[in-house]
Amino acid sequence: MKNIYKIRFTLALIIFILAATGIFGIFYGIKIFDLQFMPLLQRVIADFSVIALILFLIIAGLTFFCGRIYCSLFCPLGILQEITGFIKQKLIKKQCREQINFPLKYFIAAIVWGILLGGSTIAIKYIDPYTIFGSAMTGTIFGITAVVLVIIAVLLKDRIFCTNFCPVGTILGLISKISLNKIYISEVCVSCGQCERNCPSGCINSKEKKVDNETCIKCLKCLEVCPKGGIKFGKTPKKDVKFSIKRRQLIIAGTALALFGSMVKAGIEIKDKIVEKLKDVILPPGAVNKETFFNKCLNCNLCVENCPQKILVKANDEYGAVHIDYSKGVCDYNCHKCSEVCPSGAIKKLTLEEKQKTRIAMAMINEDKCSQCGECVKACPVHAIIKENGKPPVLNAMKCIGCGACKQACRTGAIEIFPIKEQKLL
Repeated sequence: MKNIYKIRFTLALIIFILAATGIFGIFYGIKIFDLQFMPLLQRVIADFSVIALILFLIIAGLTFFCGRIYCSLFCPLGILQEITGFIKQKLIKKQCREQINFPLKYFIAAIVWGILLGGSTIAIKYIDPYTIFGSAMTGTIFGITAVVLVIIAVLLKDRIFCTNFCPVGTILGLISKISLNKIYISEVCVSCGQCERNCPSGCINSKEKKVDNETCIKCLKCLEVCPKGGIKFGKTPKKDVKFSIKRRQLIIAGTALALFGSMVKAGIEIKDKIVEKLKDVILPPGAVNKETFFNKCLNCNLCVENCPQKILVKANDEYGAVHIDYSKGVCDYNCHKCSEVCPSGAIKKLTLEEKQKTRIAMAMINEDKCSQCGECVKACPVHAIIKENGKPPVLNAMKCIGCGACKQACRTGAIEIFPIKEQKLL
């Protein structure tokens, strides 16, 4: 077990690099984002997928088997914090300290998960670790600010975001409390305190020989630093297994459940009310409509960075989710990259054939501006525009998919592309 920390840390670095290169569209051979907890759950809820459900159950099962290994192996923001903590210890030589397990995290989780089940991702966008990481990597002000704050928290209080604020960590922590394999201190321990001083989540009390497996992120560093092998990872001895519920815990649990219920109702109301002020925009194929997409999109911007034509733009004041800007190019008829990379189900998984038949907008020809050059006829991939000699081109609205190819080909600006209320499979 002495080398298990190095092995785990090396795997985490590989996953972190894959995550970063995947966001920037450099390498997407391994879909590491399909293993992110919150997007997977969102896909199960918003756009049910058997594959997403299986992957979600695998992560939940892995947590039940060995605790919060997800936080130190798959979560890119968690790995970034670990890298920051590693650098801090090398430069500052500062030891980690025990952290308090604040009840606030249960209420944060109740709010976030409740609103999500109510049908809106509005709360997730501001606290989900995957979304924060993706937003920061793609250069949004919010994402960069959030990551800077998390890094400052690491420098001051190590992994306090993971142990006391992250809604994903809270849920996984509750599963970890009943996991089959835990970190525990055996009778060999001499109470030297090395494990406690090096624990980034502050979950070890070496004097009392206790480990809080709810907040333990299973970085496995304690196994490496223990000079006597007193730290173990596995099934705890029966005499150490205790189950008791205190009055304070019952009050916290009851309050959190009540808050969760009210947030589900609030999520339904938010979903219905917030869309009233949304501006009409053109959305990527598979987004259905502006209301549905807004309440599903996590703003991770993975589709933005991976769009070959670079027509997808980030959320802005006009529309709070990703959308299309045809001034930058066209939606390539032979591309469905955004559908492939979206991890949350906000953009449905469309085959290329389905994407080619999906109407996302509608073109309109202004005959007063038209020079009758016929370039739009040549550019239209679905042959929705026809032209007879001596006459202006005519658009067949039954065939138009709104890809913008005709607009880009038009020399006189006679063609405009307009949003539609609902995307349709022709």
